[in-house]
Amino acid sequence: MREYLLTLCVTAAVTYLLTGPVRKFAIVAGAMPEIRARDVHREPTPRLGGIAMFFGLCAGLLVADHLTNLSEVFENSNEPRALLSGAALIWLIGVLDDKFEIDALIKLGGQMIAAGVMVVQGLTILWIPVPGVGNVALTQWQGTLLTVALVVITINAVNFVDGLDGLAAGTVCIAAAAFFMYAYRIWYSYGIEAAAPATLFAAILMGMCLGFLPHNMHPARIFMGDSGSMLIGLVLAAGAISVTGQVDPDAMRLFSGSERNTVHQMVPVYIPLLMPLTIIAIPAADLILAIVRRTWRGQSPFAADRGHLHHRLLEIGHSHSRAVLIMYFFSALIAFGALAFSVNAASMWIVLGVVFLSAIGLVLLLLPRFTPRAPRWAEHFVPPRYRRRKAVAAETAPAVVTDEGGGEDERVPVAAGVSGVNGATAVGPRSRAR
Repeated sequence: MREYLLTLCVTAAVTYLLTGPVRKFAIVAGAMPEIRARDVHREPTPRLGGIAMFFGLCAGLLVADHLTNLSEVFENSNEPRALLSGAALIWLIGVLDDKFEIDALIKLGGQMIAAGVMVVQGLTILWIPVPGVGNVALTQWQGTLLTVALVVITINAVNFVDGLDGLAAGTVCIAAAAFFMYAYRIWYSYGIEAAAPATLFAAILMGMCLGFLPHNMHPARIFMGDSGSMLIGLVLAAGAISVTGQVDPDAMRLFSGSERNTVHQMVPVYIPLLMPLTIIAIPAADLILAIVRRTWRGQSPFAADRGHLHHRLLEIGHSHSRAVLIMYFFSALIAFGALAFSVNAASMWIVLGVVFLSAIGLVLLLLPRFTPRAPRWAEHFVPPRYRRRKAVAAETAPAVVTDEGGGEDERVPVAAGVSGVNGATAVGPRSRAR
């Protein structure tokens, strides 16, 4: 565990320290696209944050290769090299897209090629545990197609959810934490060495996200761009592929006792089928809804719009930070709920806990619809959103200021958008109202 934590910390430190210089490089390189209609930020912000994340990935793999226990992962498996090859290719495509805005079909082809590179080097699904059937071996073509499909879906799901400051990095970090616990349990508790690469990938992915988040939280000073979102999506998919297709369920030796006990004990075997889905549950739901919504309107599935889940949260009335925290909450609920179920499938308390937390999440989701109003005597002690409209209107009325010439200058407050001002500009400090 200490070596995994050391790898995580080194990855996070390298990513964090490089993000600042990368931001300056992005400004000089002109990787600052104009604000689009679907964007929620109001000031041009540099991209290319994926450069720092990629070098954090390289640093994590380099450190792990020189540690006593983790070096065995590189000796016994070619999966780390396969991950680095696919990550380098998808990262290069993302950098070009952040700078030159390449076509969506070209990016899709690059994603498939990156997945194919990993398959050629051995990072592929070999079998699938199917409930009621057992272990189903896949042919080479079946494994390749399934691996490529999982990589492409995961990359685009993460890319779709990257719409608010800190949303994609935080969501993937939560999913990676749950996946790390699951893979580490298989590696440590059951003594299955084939789960070590997936555990390493999850630790490095957490480090990449944690190192980038301080620069990307609202108001963000830099975006990860496609070079970052596609990169972390590929690393996430690689971990799921490794633990799903490489770990032999028969090695867990769970077939013992009565039929009822065997069914409960076999849950960790079937969780690899569900864990990748729970990891990308929120992004995948957003992806499916976006495709249905766009095709229903007669648009291309790749046409951008403002109908994503995070846009809906802002339209309901949530602030930028609260919308991100709500997405964090549901991502953690799904990922750690599946993790808890894999540990003890027979416990009814887990189901009740998930239902209770889901109810709390629903209340938080609809909170702006039921904003309470404070009594008049308490209006000076609560935030403006809880005061009566007349009091708020009086406080926000335009101020009349006398200028040096004796005239009156009416200052009208600037109306913010749905997410407010997006922090400091990419070139200088935040502009002030005159």
